[in-house]
Amino acid sequence: MKVCLLNLGCKVNQYEIDAILNSLSSKYETTTELSFADIYVVNTCAVTSEAEKKSRQYVSKIKSINENAKIIICGCASQNNAEQFLQKENVTLVLGTARKGEIVDLIEKETGNLVCDIPLTYEDNMFSTNVRTRAYLKIQDGCNNFCSYCLIPYVRGRSRSRSLESIVKEAESLSKTANEIVVTGINISDYKIDGKLALSKLMESLSEINSRIRIGSLEVNVITDELLSVLSKMKNFCPQFHLSLQSGSDSVLKKMNRHYTRQEYLKKVELIRKYFKNPAITTDIIVGFPTETEEDFCDTIDLIEKAKFSQIHYFAYSSRIGTVASKMPQINGNIIKERDKKLKAVSDKIRNDYLNLFIDKTLQVLIEEKAESGLYTGFSDNYLRCYTEGNDNLIGKILTLKVKSIYLDGFMCEI
Repeated sequence: MKVCLLNLGCKVNQYEIDAILNSLSSKYETTTELSFADIYVVNTCAVTSEAEKKSRQYVSKIKSINENAKIIICGCASQNNAEQFLQKENVTLVLGTARKGEIVDLIEKETGNLVCDIPLTYEDNMFSTNVRTRAYLKIQDGCNNFCSYCLIPYVRGRSRSRSLESIVKEAESLSKTANEIVVTGINISDYKIDGKLALSKLMESLSEINSRIRIGSLEVNVITDELLSVLSKMKNFCPQFHLSLQSGSDSVLKKMNRHYTRQEYLKKVELIRKYFKNPAITTDIIVGFPTETEEDFCDTIDLIEKAKFSQIHYFAYSSRIGTVASKMPQINGNIIKERDKKLKAVSDKIRNDYLNLFIDKTLQVLIEEKAESGLYTGFSDNYLRCYTEGNDNLIGKILTLKVKSIYLDGFMCEI
């Protein structure tokens, strides 16, 4: 019997689908490519309305491939609204965000809606296996922030942390086959041991792992001298900091329920650069948040130019029913499109400025795959895409490459 596992959404979802794959592979033939199978497991996303729509569309795609397939739905979209999947043909089980570690047992049991209360403690019954050159390591689940635009605390529950021993054990296992491990979670900045913030202690515990360590998205409050001191001493740490911003306007940040000001954010950026030379500092920005004025948007542009990010991930605001922001006055779609266009121009410029810092320099690059062009490609420790000539023996290896020129979305390099 063949099981097809399909995933939408964030790195946490990717970790979880890898873990489900690990639990099923000893009993079933498995694939992560959308193809003919007897059973399909779809790990859904609800971060935007478009992501939830794509989650529903997967069911239709599956039915067109095998009209007799058994479909199991799990993840955030099903936790948010199980009925949208239960009413579709072939969907035999809807799980939500809990009990994913039990899928191997549930696959042959009763059908229907098993969406249940989100646990108060970390469900430590899922262990990933490395299926690519870069592995994911989940340390935490849930979020207590309740940003006004976000559904995640409602579908993932309150923040809960995995034990340090369990994390280190899995990291040691993953390092046997992965040259890079990405530490991830819903809000890793809230990682705790015995009720106290402990991300610094966790990272110190990973300093001897025989893989380079990349850290996921961080909140402003966790950027401290203590954490940065630990990271700067780690020989295996990748100097990339994804520091969530969302807006450069104090007024909008307050309405978003983000607990920092623009000045506090900029001070944290300065602090990172005190410990690291030319680190990659990336961020997220929401364009067109309800009530965002032209002045608010200009404040965001101003902060971007001052922070000198290496890359910006920007998104048009997506209203989610059930959030505080969905009840606020919404911005006209044409205004959002115009601001999105302006932001792209600024984003492209600062990206290019950062790339130019590395011309004729050397970078440590993990080669991940062969591109359609025939070149081999992967990411540097500071998360810059690099291309080089070579052969299949390079895949999975960390190479020292010299940057020759800007090429496509990154660099053309030579060994």
